[in-house]
Amino acid sequence: MGNKFIQSMLRMRSLSVFLIFSLLFIVFAVFSPGHYFVSKDNILIFLAASSEFNIIALAVGMLMISGEFDLSVGSILVFCSYTFLQFFGSGMHVFLAVLLTLGIGSLIGLMNGIITVKTKIPSFITTLGTMMLWRGVTLFWSGGLQEGLDLERIPIMYKAVAGTIATIIPVQFIWFVGIALILGFLVYSHKFGNWVFSTGDNKQAAKAMGISTDRIKMVCFTVVGFICSFSAIMQVFRAGTFSARAGDGWELKAIAASVVGGTALTGGIGSIPGVFWGAMVISIIENGLIFLRVPYYWTFTIFGVVIVSSVLISQIIERKRLAMRAVAEET
Repeated sequence: MGNKFIQSMLRMRSLSVFLIFSLLFIVFAVFSPGHYFVSKDNILIFLAASSEFNIIALAVGMLMISGEFDLSVGSILVFCSYTFLQFFGSGMHVFLAVLLTLGIGSLIGLMNGIITVKTKIPSFITTLGTMMLWRGVTLFWSGGLQEGLDLERIPIMYKAVAGTIATIIPVQFIWFVGIALILGFLVYSHKFGNWVFSTGDNKQAAKAMGISTDRIKMVCFTVVGFICSFSAIMQVFRAGTFSARAGDGWELKAIAASVVGGTALTGGIGSIPGVFWGAMVISIIENGLIFLRVPYYWTFTIFGVVIVSSVLISQIIERKRLAMRAVAEET
């Protein structure tokens, strides 16, 4: 009974977030000057740029379901961006540079996981520290300067990660949908997904069932690191340059996208479709407000209202879940 209630609420949450996205799309399309919001150029830019953030939100959402946070995603992204440029700039083959960058991102994520589960320090604190660590290392290494990428040397790789299909669909969006499908399969059609939910819902009960909760959390952290490094590569190819400000603030936006999509801050509740549309909502708000000429600082205010509202809804669902669990335990 309790599980069916939670599942039905999550389905309703995913649908409601999709409807919110649709409503926002219509509002921005109607009220943007010259209806430029729905122009081909903006749709391409929106889908390409937002997908680089959205794939990170998906990974963060899965991590939050397991009961952990990662505040270092923006710093991992910018560090991996510069690392890739240094590999490629040294004359290394682009495919090898990509593989090494993905490996480094995964190792950073794994390190976050190991520190968290072995020291028992809350992930909020450990990743806050690594956020500052990798951002500082990148600023020191790069000198805070921009650095370009010679795209003419790598036309095939560019088309694979930052090109367009039929001149209208960015490849980044295809990657976003593909990664959502893969994570959705893992979460809903594989035993790994049950382990993730069990770990976030009740760690001690999961351990009693023989689930290695520490290993599950380390895997989720590693996935976050891998996705961050992949997003970094996509961003560098799209922009053709490195920026030391890349990924700044993405850690909180990723958590916001997950919460908007129905992921509980306490773990154990969430859905990949919900995070998918939650990320799209966060991205379209940021993009659409630009066309409505809303001052940038108001964006943070609106994000705050959206997050608080989403948390309140999540708390209602969580209390209902706990009440049902208590009734089940009594009977």
